[in-house]
Amino acid sequence: MLLTGALFGCGRIAHKFADDIQTIPGAGISAVATRSLQKARFFAKAYNAPKALDSYEALLGVKGLDAIYIATPHVLHAENAIMCLNTKIPVLCEKPLAMNSREVSQMIASAEANNTFLMEALWTRFMPPINKVLKLIAAGEIGELISVNADFGFAANFNPEGLLFDPALGGGSLLDIGIYPVFLALLLFGKPEHIEASAIPGSTNVDSSCDMRLKFPGDKIALLHSTILSDTKTEAFIFGSKGHIHIHSRWHEMTSLSLHLNETDEVWHFDKDESCRGYRFEAEEVMTCIENGKIGSDAMPHDFSTLLIETLDRIRHKAGIIYSVD
Repeated sequence: MLLTGALFGCGRIAHKFADDIQTIPGAGISAVATRSLQKARFFAKAYNAPKALDSYEALLGVKGLDAIYIATPHVLHAENAIMCLNTKIPVLCEKPLAMNSREVSQMIASAEANNTFLMEALWTRFMPPINKVLKLIAAGEIGELISVNADFGFAANFNPEGLLFDPALGGGSLLDIGIYPVFLALLLFGKPEHIEASAIPGSTNVDSSCDMRLKFPGDKIALLHSTILSDTKTEAFIFGSKGHIHIHSRWHEMTSLSLHLNETDEVWHFDKDESCRGYRFEAEEVMTCIENGKIGSDAMPHDFSTLLIETLDRIRHKAGIIYSVD
């Protein structure tokens, strides 16, 4: 399938996504929109997009779009996605899909009402290392799953008006990077029975750090951490009765992993794929789903996005993380 896509937003992640689109045969970007026409023109020139616009509404009038990738601030995701879906344009929307479960429910309802594709762009789900982890677990390599430890942290440059620090934009560590450890725990264990969480508020009143302990059926445990205060190892350990899997730093992207078995102390390495950043895999999933007439992805279904945002809501409630849209 050929993919003619457009982008809402021209930020750092949009540039990385656009880089990877260039590696997919038959795929390309036909238009980009952001509130700064200068930025839109710079972005369009960099990726050979014919149209640069300073209005999201104007972009919806561009003919021949197969899909729109939304990379705007978190607080705009629901509004932007529903705008596209109501025009029957398929949507790949950056994580978090929205600010809360109420907004996600509205987005999914719009996708269903318009019979139009919607998927959360949580790129890690489609990475080769994660798919290898799932295969190793399904094959019983580490036995019965017991627990998960995962972190994601970096020392962010302070900007009170930036995405990470402005509460009006949905700032804070949890929604931006804490979502990754939470995603991994839910992918492996399902819905948590009990959640404990605490956050360290920063000077702009967003969570600078968040610590989470999730308990699942069968007494399985996930210990998770996110922070924008310091660089952490950003790795993940999945423990089972026969051994464990170590997803090396930075575990959420294109990295390597090793399998450690209790009895033989065998270490097995899965090498990093250097062919792209990793965004192309979610883009290829979108292409396949649209070609097959689906309104959702089997790998990242609406039900999982609902579980993810509901779990984030529960964590925020426990940790006292509140936004004006709540």
